[in-house]
Amino acid sequence: MLLRQGRRARPSGPSPVSAQLPLAQALALGLLHGPTELLPVSSSAHTTLIPLMGGWRYAELDPELRKAFEVALHTGAGLALALELRGDLLKETLQLDGRHALVFALTLAPPALAGLALHGAIERRLGGPRSIAAGLIAGSLAMGVAELRHAPGTRARSDARALDGMVLGIAQAAALMPGVSRSGATLAAARVRGFAPADSQELSWHAALPVILGASALTGVRLARRPPSKEARTALIAGALASFLSTRASTVPLRKGESRRSLLGFCVYRCLLALVVMRRLRSAHNRNG
Repeated sequence: MLLRQGRRARPSGPSPVSAQLPLAQALALGLLHGPTELLPVSSSAHTTLIPLMGGWRYAELDPELRKAFEVALHTGAGLALALELRGDLLKETLQLDGRHALVFALTLAPPALAGLALHGAIERRLGGPRSIAAGLIAGSLAMGVAELRHAPGTRARSDARALDGMVLGIAQAAALMPGVSRSGATLAAARVRGFAPADSQELSWHAALPVILGASALTGVRLARRPPSKEARTALIAGALASFLSTRASTVPLRKGESRRSLLGFCVYRCLLALVVMRRLRSAHNRNG
């Protein structure tokens, strides 16, 4: 049920702990996660909004289980992305020098620090449909400005400098707001910095990978301390596997030229999704008086 104040739903029936994530829904969300993680449309927005608009009991899950499931989706996507980029990652590791190490650190530091400092506040205040809709629109505006005000660049990914790393890191920190999209924020930032469309796509993926895998590792430690039930483990594994497979399938067309498409089509889609959510919120508000 959509919320009147735009925060995550609080169940009015059974307690959150009693709700389970059906296997079919876990698989569906996993299959959806791959393309929405790689494309600038926000995977977190879709993971929250699709169950909400479909009438699923996803919001009634225990918050820890819901968070673990969402990280499991990211884990599957991160492993698939690491497998896709393994050649680049090996080459970069062997050729790592001071400049590239600094770029990597500056790309990673802002989202890591922002996540540590603001994680709780973001989950409490920005996890609902209203704030997600706002994030979709805000991200669309940033992407639209990057597309319309900056001609396609010519810089190669290997030319990245410290300022580029900082800009990408700040973009990833901004993407902690649900709905903004890590992919969309980093794509816009890379294009503003003058990178070619294909290189912007590669930079976006490379910037996201350590953040995704780092969050996955932290959640793995938490799950080891508090193991989920057998049913929950099945949903986590199914979601992660489906996310892995859909991410692997999605990287193929993107690396063959889909990344050269205009961002404006994604801006339109995001705004339309936000309008649908806001309309549902208004309808729910009217029904509840």
